[in-house]
Amino acid sequence: MRPRYLIPFFYILFLMLPIYWLVAMSFKTTNEILGGFSLFPQRFTLENYREIFTNPTWYWGYINSIIYVSLNTVISVAVALPAAYAFSRYRFLGDKHLFFWLLTNRMAPAAVFALPFFQLYSAIGLFDTHIAVALAHCLFNIPLAVWILEGFMSGVPKELDETAYVDGYSFPRFFTSIFLPTIKAGVGVAAFFCFMFSWVELLLAKTLTAVEAKPIAATMTRTASSAGYELGLLAAAGTLTIIPGAIVIYFVRNYIAKGFALGRV
Repeated sequence: MRPRYLIPFFYILFLMLPIYWLVAMSFKTTNEILGGFSLFPQRFTLENYREIFTNPTWYWGYINSIIYVSLNTVISVAVALPAAYAFSRYRFLGDKHLFFWLLTNRMAPAAVFALPFFQLYSAIGLFDTHIAVALAHCLFNIPLAVWILEGFMSGVPKELDETAYVDGYSFPRFFTSIFLPTIKAGVGVAAFFCFMFSWVELLLAKTLTAVEAKPIAATMTRTASSAGYELGLLAAAGTLTIIPGAIVIYFVRNYIAKGFALGRV
């Protein structure tokens, strides 16, 4: 192997090691994990995965997470598209300050909003629902989506809008049939980051749910028993939580690369 490839090789190996270790632990029993160090499972078992796929508490955790994450991604991108278009095409009093204010919402820690959201949703009957978590995550994802999409939209010449209007296109028709396909890379990047934030966020998801909409992240924190934590079960659950993110990355990988090239990611 050439020397110039050694650093990337070892870097990738270093990044993949925790993932391999997690997957290997998922095929071990808790006693084997605690019993000593081993690169491979000594007694290969699928019991941890069987428990997840047969226990409603576990598999509904994944279903709940996918539901509110999908809702949040759709809502965030749908709201961010017209807002980003306005910021990229029009100049109005306070536009820079409003844009900065949107980004400051993204900078605030989730813990600041946990109690207000809890009290609000409890009062209006949204506590322990999928839409409650989805809307709470919008507070962070919409500013991020607006920022990403505004960068992509600013790269589209304004002459495209003017030509479409001269040709008799209405704004809704122009936006959906001409403009959106032009910035589909930006939509893919924004949707990816909204999905990933909502998927990994724990504090709000755990605070705003109890039973009906409890996500997998909250379920994983409640695996303690009289014998201690079920480490093999936790490893299997962690392995399965990687899969949705990997699937999303696979489908938007080219869009993410374009986002880096444009300097918005």
